[in-house]
Amino acid sequence: MRRVIALLGILALVGNLTACGGGEAKADKEQLRVGYQRFGGQSLLKARGLAENATWSLFESGPALTEAFKAGAIDIGQTGEAPPIFAAAGGTKFKIIATSEPVPKGEAVLVKEDRGFTSFKDLKGKKVALNKGSNVNWLLVKLLEANDMKITDIQVQYLKPAEARPAFDNDQVDAWIIWDPYFSLAERPGVKVLADATGLANNREYLLVSPEALKNKPDLVRAYLKVYREVTDWGIANPEERVKILAPELKISEDVARRALARSAQPLAPVDATIGDELQQIANGFTELALIPGKVDVKSLVDPAFSDVLK
Repeated sequence: MRRVIALLGILALVGNLTACGGGEAKADKEQLRVGYQRFGGQSLLKARGLAENATWSLFESGPALTEAFKAGAIDIGQTGEAPPIFAAAGGTKFKIIATSEPVPKGEAVLVKEDRGFTSFKDLKGKKVALNKGSNVNWLLVKLLEANDMKITDIQVQYLKPAEARPAFDNDQVDAWIIWDPYFSLAERPGVKVLADATGLANNREYLLVSPEALKNKPDLVRAYLKVYREVTDWGIANPEERVKILAPELKISEDVARRALARSAQPLAPVDATIGDELQQIANGFTELALIPGKVDVKSLVDPAFSDVLK
């Protein structure tokens, strides 16, 4: 009887594993574990279901996504310009294999119109919310530099988007530095853009891949990058169809998606020495301000091995 009970238990366990894996064929197939944020080309790719052999993990921000790299939970993922630098400073291993054209209008400083702020200098002594280690962290550095201010001239409030939005709405902070689509979601009567990244930061997207995936799954990485590029190009050529597909995926209205995509969706681009220099300049700036511990050689993390897919 004990043998019969044990055998039934094993059969039940096998049945459960097969159900979770979606069948024997899928369980046997190697998967590329993709980390994505709820916006951009990767969300479009997921929504269209064109990435074969991909499993998806959603993250609220770039810093959260790079933490998943550190934990070995994902193979590939997309972030802004600052998260890779903070991650590298923390010892996370990865390579940067692709970027995008600049997206300077895709991040901005938002304020309430009735507060009377007309320039970033007006925020001296005020509470400014942003996500630490994200792309807007570099925008803050450049805004302070452009206005001859120091970081101690403002009261920085490091808040994740889900925390910053209610703080901004309820006037617990005076300004919010944020990126799309959160930027577009926050735009409404009474809210204005005090400044965006135009002339200050390129605000590119970067595609990161783990060393293990580069070694063990290079064909999957190449195939994913190829279809990612094709879907991104399709979306730019078909903006209205892109909006209708992405709005339900992003759980936002079509008008919000249309506004965000119009300014923030850019073609993918290969990485090269120039991109490495751009990232290194940002890393050096963070080091000088003691926002990261010591110097980080981020330029050495740029890997052009897949650039032929993006030309």
